Amino acid sequence: MGSPFGLLLGTDSPSRRVGALAAVVAVALCTLIVYPLKHVAPVVSLSVVYLPAVLLVSIIWGPWLGFATALLSAAAFNFFQLPPVGRFTIADSSNWVALVAFVVVAGLSSSLAELARARTRDAQERRREADLAAEMARLLLRGNSLAEALPTAAARLAQTLELSSAAIVMDALDGDARSVAFPLREGSRRLGTLLVGVDTSESNLRRLQERVVPALEALLSAALERESLLGGVVETAALRRADTVKTALLRAVSHDLRSPLTAIAAAGEAVGSPSLSAHEREEMVAVIQEETTRLSRLVDNLLDLSRLEAGAAEPRRDWTSVEELLRAALAELAAREGEFSLSIEPAMPLVSVDPVQLERAFVNVLENARRHAGGHPVSVRARAVRSLARVGSHGAATAADGAGQPPREARGDRVIVRIVDRGPGIPPAQLDRVFEPFYRAGASGGEHRGSGLGLAIARGFTEANAGSLYVESLPGQGATFVFELPLEAA
Repeated sequence: MGSPFGLLLGTDSPSRRVGALAAVVAVALCTLIVYPLKHVAPVVSLSVVYLPAVLLVSIIWGPWLGFATALLSAAAFNFFQLPPVGRFTIADSSNWVALVAFVVVAGLSSSLAELARARTRDAQERRREADLAAEMARLLLRGNSLAEALPTAAARLAQTLELSSAAIVMDALDGDARSVAFPLREGSRRLGTLLVGVDTSESNLRRLQERVVPALEALLSAALERESLLGGVVETAALRRADTVKTALLRAVSHDLRSPLTAIAAAGEAVGSPSLSAHEREEMVAVIQEETTRLSRLVDNLLDLSRLEAGAAEPRRDWTSVEELLRAALAELAAREGEFSLSIEPAMPLVSVDPVQLERAFVNVLENARRHAGGHPVSVRARAVRSLARVGSHGAATAADGAGQPPREARGDRVIVRIVDRGPGIPPAQLDRVFEPFYRAGASGGEHRGSGLGLAIARGFTEANAGSLYVESLPGQGATFVFELPLEAA
């Protein structure tokens, strides 16, 4: 309550010793006030001056001290104001009536004050219970997990009701020597159990049983229903994503398989023609070999992607030279002279990786760079980085170097491989998507159209070997794919 009267009706009474002192002071003050008033009003009617003191003490310290204040006021009024003054006797019988009426009125006022106090206490308790219900509804109905929200809700309940301990569990438990159990039900179905300390007062146990448990049962039932519906929504979303991936896979496979198969079939049919010259037959054989290699790489990518998504791409680590892996990747791509510019720091340390997986990652990124380089050479640079400052001058982490990379404070000594093309670059909105399966950044058909699997597989294999792969790019200024591989003590 915000009013002064509401504050006076607070549930916590001050010390009774202070109350007794206040009663004596209030009665003495009222007695002094009566003296000047006797000149303007009959003394018998001035007993009402003591009523504010009785009401004040009753409101703050309770009815018993208020009734004692009424008796003390009657005695002071009799001794100091009613004739004969200075003695506890009354000469006029009408004064007896006035004194008895004062005591009765004072007693009733004290009882009314206590009733108002009790109702105020009950209103404050119900307000706290309403606040508790709202808080528990927020915790149980808005949280991501009911199991995570229950301990917080139980702690909030214990704090509000001033309990020594409280717990809400989803099992059917019975009370023991340390706890009292309140079963939580929805009809005949058992939802869980509310456990409170065995030292909980009778009033709080009754309050829990009558008012808190029904509200908690309703909230818990709604939370379980919400969690069930949310699980259905998540499952539906997962199925929808799986269907989207399946559709994308079918589209990609149908197109990317059809193209090399069509070329192989056409070239194979042409090879058997007797009208072909030796040179033309060699060209057809080259087409068959090229398309067969392309088809084989697509099948390998599909198999690699399925292993990564199934979590079955466990690396077989060995100490490996990054330079050898890069040269092997370039050899697999049958790179022509001038297509790639290789720059490797002398005395490069070995890295502990799966050489097959990392070579596959290099092949995919190098092939992607060559496809988008626009005929310009692709730059490949490798170097070791040691003793990198990980934090700023005030202990704050320094900024990341590029899109999707880990913060510097999380990176130690490492090998960095940068593959730079001079193609059209990647728009900022697509930087985080180029590593998604089947996504083709800026694909417009023609020679720049790939399967959309290579970069996703490259990142998957790199991360499986405790490394990272990210891209830096500005539109019109090419793209830089950066491998970071941790250095370990060989």
